[in-house]
Amino acid sequence: MSLNQFPTQTTPSNLSPMAQTDQNCAVAEVQAAMMIASMNPRNQRGAMDRILNACTRQSLAESAVYQFARGGANVSGASIRLAEAIAQQWGNIQFGIRELEQRSGESTVQAFAWDVETNTRREVTFHVAHELHTRKGVKKLTDPRDIYEMVANQGARRLRGCILAIIPSDVTEAAVAQCERTLITTADVTPEAIKRLVEAFEAFGVSKEQIELRIQRRLDAVQPAQVANLRKIYASIRDGMSTPDEWFEKRVAWKV
Repeated sequence: MSLNQFPTQTTPSNLSPMAQTDQNCAVAEVQAAMMIASMNPRNQRGAMDRILNACTRQSLAESAVYQFARGGANVSGASIRLAEAIAQQWGNIQFGIRELEQRSGESTVQAFAWDVETNTRREVTFHVAHELHTRKGVKKLTDPRDIYEMVANQGARRLRGCILAIIPSDVTEAAVAQCERTLITTADVTPEAIKRLVEAFEAFGVSKEQIELRIQRRLDAVQPAQVANLRKIYASIRDGMSTPDEWFEKRVAWKV
């Protein structure tokens, strides 16, 4: 999908008076947002400093970078958490997820990101079936909370793509690199931290033995760089960018 100019004018239609009023209000809001952005343009150097400073926070770095396999090599990328943090600090960007319609057991959803200053927009519309695939088969979702969480999870991946499509790639690359440095320098290898990490992986069916098999050592001897790498793998699985089977062997026979 290519970048689209966000419309600032509407064409005549057969809309009802109320719908026409709503449309006119939406157009006015768009024009106001663009005017405010033109009066307060972003300072790119200052925005970059804010982004890199945010990436020094351990809490952000731990959820900011995921890792996936491509062409036989492991590649790191920005998670939805980092994409949102970059957009907030870059400034003059609006982004979000909208549920447009809910019908026949599925939701029609739109994810979007709009750079108000440059008037470039990326959006994607997709469908989310109200069902959950489990080992026991497909489970139909009827609880509104379950449906909401399913839509939010599916929308997050599309939103990430929309945001990163309008952020300069070198800005994203610098943020990812800073987060990786933060992960290594602040890696917590205390028994309590390792226990929390193991419990996080267990939620995806990954055992302590599988983790030890991957890093080829017992967890009580894990190194900071290995903890950083495990956190990226966890983020990748959590965000649906990869599956546990892509990272961990099913056999657990490895011992020190």
